[in-house]
Amino acid sequence: MKYDIAIIGGGIVGAATFYKLQKKYPKLNIVLIEKEKHLADHQTGNNSGVLHSGLYYTPGSLKAKNCVEGRKEIVAFAKENNIAHEVCGKVVVATNENELPFMEKIIQNGIANGIEGIKKIDSYQIQELEPFVKGIAGIWVPETGIIDFRAATEKMVELALNTNTESKLLLEHEVLSISKDKVFSLIKTNKSTIEAKYLIFCAGLQADRLAKKDGIQLKEKVVGFRGDYYELTDQAKHKVKNLIYPVPNPDFPFLGVHFTRMTNGDIECGPNAVFTFKREGYKKTDFSFTDTWDALTYKGTWKLFFKNMKFGIDEYRRAFSKKLFLKTLQGLIPDLTMEDIKPGRAGVRALLLREDGDTRDDFRIEYQGNSIHVLNAPSPAATASLSIGNYICEEAEKHFGL
Repeated sequence: MKYDIAIIGGGIVGAATFYKLQKKYPKLNIVLIEKEKHLADHQTGNNSGVLHSGLYYTPGSLKAKNCVEGRKEIVAFAKENNIAHEVCGKVVVATNENELPFMEKIIQNGIANGIEGIKKIDSYQIQELEPFVKGIAGIWVPETGIIDFRAATEKMVELALNTNTESKLLLEHEVLSISKDKVFSLIKTNKSTIEAKYLIFCAGLQADRLAKKDGIQLKEKVVGFRGDYYELTDQAKHKVKNLIYPVPNPDFPFLGVHFTRMTNGDIECGPNAVFTFKREGYKKTDFSFTDTWDALTYKGTWKLFFKNMKFGIDEYRRAFSKKLFLKTLQGLIPDLTMEDIKPGRAGVRALLLREDGDTRDDFRIEYQGNSIHVLNAPSPAATASLSIGNYICEEAEKHFGL
């Protein structure tokens, strides 16, 4: 099994890279290797399904640039390939005076990032858009939308495979080790050995471990944070029209719980953000000794805990209390009741955590030898995936001499 390029990781970033490379170089034999039975089984398939506008990201950063470009591209891709999606817009709501200065900063970010149609709205305009929401001011972001990211991932891979029948998708192939000779890398999986001239790693929750298997001396570690969702019951779905977000707390490294209408008509509320004792664990009681040991013996984890002690305790309490979760949701929609929400699914975010506990790193893509590693691709990576695929194509041309 010899290939020109092997891509490890079948989430949407790996799929977009496969699609972009195969489209540009149809004669290259490329293999996409995924350890699960299905594509998009982790971060891609368990996120909130939001097409992000680029509102929160530092102007000039890879996140900002790729989010804005990638959103436009994935919307066009969804239209062309009949992927369920809708550019429905979202409301960001300030509920107290303390949030107004940061709301203003977000607006300026959005303008600097070239988001079209963004504007400030007052409490009356908020209620015109979302009648059950109570806020003192807000932002209308018409470019935000919703999409079925899992379907988009599957379509990207399908199109790539149709371009070159010698290229392959290998599911249920977990990479165990990587060794190299002068020309080829040998990728040993649980089922076979694959040879490839060049490697591209898009491994998400396992990015740091596969980087080490490939000989990269990485100081940082991936630490997982689980996000639990509730869903609105049928009797309450009329209380949310599209997407409703709070003004994020600048001292907390997550966006806060929000309301999201999904492409299937469900409405999700969440997620919270709690440290998970298993990187790929979606239940509150899931545990992995290896993952827990990795995270809790890393000083960056403890620095993050100490920096965010109060937030962390609040998030854990809310994870095990429907009443507390509801209280947070009532900050945006005061008349929600216990009967209006029911437990939903969960997802896990991969954060490449620095030794000082900082989680706010930009997208991070590095080259070494005959490999490219996507080391950090948190949200908005799904929205930005096709743009990230373009970026990796450019890196591959530069470093692999394609």
